[in-house]
Amino acid sequence: MSTLLQVLLRSLETGAIYALATLGIIIVFRTNRMINFAQGVMGMVGAYIVTVLNQNFQLPLLLSILIGIVAAIAIGFLVDFVIIRRTKKVTGTGKEIITLGMMMVFLGMTPMIFGVDPMRLPKVIETGELSIGGANLSFNSLLNIVVGIGLTVALFTILQKTKLGLAIRTTASNEKTARLMGVPTKWVTLFAWALALVLGTLAGVMIAPSTSVTVNLMDSVQVNAFIACVLGGFQTFYGPVIGAYIIAIATNLLSYYVSSVWGTQILYALVIIFIVFRPVGLIGKRMTNKV
Repeated sequence: MSTLLQVLLRSLETGAIYALATLGIIIVFRTNRMINFAQGVMGMVGAYIVTVLNQNFQLPLLLSILIGIVAAIAIGFLVDFVIIRRTKKVTGTGKEIITLGMMMVFLGMTPMIFGVDPMRLPKVIETGELSIGGANLSFNSLLNIVVGIGLTVALFTILQKTKLGLAIRTTASNEKTARLMGVPTKWVTLFAWALALVLGTLAGVMIAPSTSVTVNLMDSVQVNAFIACVLGGFQTFYGPVIGAYIIAIATNLLSYYVSSVWGTQILYALVIIFIVFRPVGLIGKRMTNKV
């Protein structure tokens, strides 16, 4: 029983990381009607900035993270101003190809700016652990879980309870109608890109201590975040988050109890089978066009 609890606790931490990356993808999709394939790479760049500030400039980790968040907001603003606003007449597929181009640009520029050697980012809380029912959870893992769930709840509260959230939901429903109603849709999309970069950066910072900071840092996170969006459904904000935690829990359970080699592949096969029978995902709704 303690082993199962250990796996579940570890899954909550992984799920928190996936959830932040997933929220970054879905907030851009819902407000811009495009899938941002560069989400993971942008988070990787944010993690690099934090790591360089901490390791090369010897700044405290929390200050480095704060500056990294500010840098992520600036990059998000830059992406929206320079690229996204010039693609209003581009088709949906064309916009997604543009994000693939952005991904290649960031992948190419990162080694040129930060170097090719792997870097290390320490944990926010280096020592200490909590024992729960015979399972051990480090304080840093607990922090990641709290941050992931806390940010998710905060964002959903903003979406449901504030004027900004109403503007986002209106833009997500129909941008043209929202603009006619006086919603500043340009500011909404600007906020969406900045938020996506911040969430990606935080996800990168959370996963970095368990590996090394390289250009491949966010590869698995991005893949699983996309799968979570498909599993949960692109039509809601909360469906993909549920999908993110399901992906994390199922991956760890299958890897531990079924096969450490084929666990992830088995999960992907199950997701494909599920999508065949329910293409809209867990929470998604079928979209019908009225004439």
